Amino acid sequence: MDKFATLEPVKLYTSFTSGKPAQKQTPQPAFLGRLPLDLHVLVLSHLPVPDIPAYAASSRALSALLRDPDSQIWKAKWTSLGVDRHDLGSTLDELERKNNAKSAVSRAAAPPTLAVDDEFGDFADADVLNPPSDEMGDFVGAFNGIQMSQPTHVIFDSPAPTATKNTYRAKFIRAFGLLKPLVKLLDNPPHLVLSQLADIVANPAAPSATPLLVEAQTLRLLSRFLSQELQPVRRWEIMYPALRSAMDRFDANMLAAFDTADSRGDEPAMREAAESSWQVWDGVGDWELGKVWAEKREIFYQTGDWNPLDNFTEEGGLAFDAMDSFMEWVLSSMNDHGARAVRVFPPASQVLLSFADRVATEVVGEYVSSLLSRARELSTDTYLKSVAASFRESWRMVDAILAAATQRENSNIPKTQAEDVIYRMFEANMDEYLDEEVEVVKMLFDTICKGWDNTESSSSAAKQDAARFLASQNPAQVKRNVLGAFTNLLLLPVTIVPRTVNAVGGALMTGGSAAVQGISMLNPARWGATSQNENSAYSRNLANGGGSILLDEDDEPPVPRKAQNSVSLNEFEALSPTPLISAGAPPVSASSVIEEDTHQLDLLLSLDVALELIHADREALKRVEIFAGYPGHYGHRVKDTIEELFILFLQALGERHVTSGFYKATERMKSYKPAEHHETANVAPLEQFFELVHMGDTIQSMVQVYFDKELAPHIDKTDFLNAVVREKKRFENALDDSVAAGLNAGTEVLMNQVDHIITTLTKPREYYPPEDGTMELGPTHACQEAIKCLEVHCKLLKGSTSKEVLEVFYQEVGIRLIAILQKHIKRQIISLNGGFQIIADLNAYNTFITSLKVQSIISDFANLKMLGHVYVVEDAKDLAQIVRDVTRYGGAYRPEDIYEFIQRRSDWKKIEKIVDKTMYNLSFKEDCIIT
Repeated sequence: MDKFATLEPVKLYTSFTSGKPAQKQTPQPAFLGRLPLDLHVLVLSHLPVPDIPAYAASSRALSALLRDPDSQIWKAKWTSLGVDRHDLGSTLDELERKNNAKSAVSRAAAPPTLAVDDEFGDFADADVLNPPSDEMGDFVGAFNGIQMSQPTHVIFDSPAPTATKNTYRAKFIRAFGLLKPLVKLLDNPPHLVLSQLADIVANPAAPSATPLLVEAQTLRLLSRFLSQELQPVRRWEIMYPALRSAMDRFDANMLAAFDTADSRGDEPAMREAAESSWQVWDGVGDWELGKVWAEKREIFYQTGDWNPLDNFTEEGGLAFDAMDSFMEWVLSSMNDHGARAVRVFPPASQVLLSFADRVATEVVGEYVSSLLSRARELSTDTYLKSVAASFRESWRMVDAILAAATQRENSNIPKTQAEDVIYRMFEANMDEYLDEEVEVVKMLFDTICKGWDNTESSSSAAKQDAARFLASQNPAQVKRNVLGAFTNLLLLPVTIVPRTVNAVGGALMTGGSAAVQGISMLNPARWGATSQNENSAYSRNLANGGGSILLDEDDEPPVPRKAQNSVSLNEFEALSPTPLISAGAPPVSASSVIEEDTHQLDLLLSLDVALELIHADREALKRVEIFAGYPGHYGHRVKDTIEELFILFLQALGERHVTSGFYKATERMKSYKPAEHHETANVAPLEQFFELVHMGDTIQSMVQVYFDKELAPHIDKTDFLNAVVREKKRFENALDDSVAAGLNAGTEVLMNQVDHIITTLTKPREYYPPEDGTMELGPTHACQEAIKCLEVHCKLLKGSTSKEVLEVFYQEVGIRLIAILQKHIKRQIISLNGGFQIIADLNAYNTFITSLKVQSIISDFANLKMLGHVYVVEDAKDLAQIVRDVTRYGGAYRPEDIYEFIQRRSDWKKIEKIVDKTMYNLSFKEDCIIT
């Protein structure tokens, strides 16, 4: 072992855990002298132009930096002029052309000269009449070629590189050279400044040009030139107020010219004056010319011709025909003046939007404010409908604004800005409206639920003849028809703007009656080939003044005269859309007609109430939906209100109606006593509860359809944290729990009935017939009645609940039936012939259980059926073998359990000892010693 050297560990990979991770090195900033280069660029970008030569003369490097044609320094200077941003390049071209023409004239007027050899070095051949294009004041270019006393400190010792016109340096030097001579004009009074500037920019050679616009653009260039960002000359602070005075005088001249052109209707002259005035506006406050033009429009002074109170009828209802006429007048003015504003004013001035905003605030807003004040005095319901209707009417201005904007291709008015005009105008009403909408819906839901509670508690409710789902041969198809009709109902428009409709007989057609006529299709009796008794419909006044909104003419469905007369503007009277009762509907069984004191459970729920709640919630939801596009804070409030309305609906429907109805039904079922009723085949409370389950399932399906159609577009259905999704899930869970609790109680009632049937209908010697009696092998009457009762009620539940719940119900029925039969067998004395009767009954019960197709209870009943063989074996020794077989193959029974059943044999006393000895190998005489 000594010859083996110890191996040292070798690091195969670089450790990533040890030490700090390598950081990405940032590039070091470039320095020019002791300071970073970026700092020099920043200083030069903000340095006044006259100070730049002194700063550049401090070093060769700085001189080279300034000679860079694309340096950030020159880019900042050029950007400060705003030539590209305000499209003023053509103005510079015009000034350059005029300057070149003036230079050419000056050169032509100069006396001729002779070439003599008296050059002075670097000053040879200097053209004083036309200096180089890159001369900028008294410094740029003056240093070219000049050397100082010490060669090491030469500034700009090499000629400047030839600059193209596209570099920032060249463009700025060109603009500086063109604008600086104009600064001298500002030493004169404002009127002389304008006249001299007009002479400079005048262009006789191009009569099509607009000298006013060129003059305005030149003034704008000078205002940017004499700005704090550039400071081109030392006296810029003194010259800028003079320039501002000249621009104000020019603006006043344009205002007068515009007014004159406006009076003549001369749009080209108006456009020239407006664009010229826009160029010299300093951007502070409102643009005077656009403001004055808007103030002179007659629409602001004719509002007294329109009375907002004309929208109310003598009965206190709503008819927005007056506001229709008012908005037509407003839209006509918008089309006329708005279109002219787009054609005349510059697109950037947004005069159309300013004019529309003022019309919306001062004309439409005042009209709406007076209308809503009156509506508030009448009733809250009228106020809510007036808010939604007036907003919808005001929204027509958006289309008018966009239509006017099409007069110019580059009008630059997006749809959102046009919509914001109406949104801003209506913001003052939003808080109160949204709060009132929620409060009214709460009160309306409370009124509907209380009205149903009063109806349900009255004795008349129990006397109605029910048109049931169970009366149909196919309840599932009836339910699909109901949901199909309900889906079509949701497609009916809810008209927001009430108008007087010329209906048949001059009646007023309302959205409430249209909805009633639509949901009347949901009556299950319509598909049962039965006629609806008109007297079975009921009418409920939901709220005083709770009228429904009116329909437009094009939204009007055909309505019978009776339905029209049943609806007024001041009260909401709904004909029962889904009468649960039909005199012509055939009863499902004899127990369908129940005495008054049995308290029909199927009347504890009502499709009418569910539809009324949906209708009330949908009306409010449709009103609030109009404001769904609101931006910002109110947009979030509208979304929250939409969600809150649906949550309130679910709470009212679930807690106040569905859950309470199932709870009452469960409690009533628990109090049912089979011995107090003569009918055996049917358990009246359970049958009614199954009808209740059908109705609860239909209501849940209607809620799902309503949710998918109306609310899903406003929320994310996959967001399980959303308040609406959570409340809907809570509603569904509460309904499932209520059904489960009711089914549990119903199962107890059903099996008590079965136990009662078996106990009362089984004859005393049913399983101990006389020896000489005639044997009829078949199930007993008690067995037949019990199976009939079970079959009727198991079939009733099909189609009203899920497969899982149905299977649990069947399984519970089977388990309890086994217990009842075992107890029943242990109460009997069974002879050998009676054993065959027991087997016949067990076979019948097994056939019924097999039809349920629940595997767990099928095997249990197979074991119970095998147990019946212990009563038909005559030899006691053979009986012991049967017991062993039952124990072996029927694992549900232990020997001691089977022993109890064998004891019910009529010959038990005779075979007891043999059975004991055979089963347990036990003999009291031989094996037991008594001391």
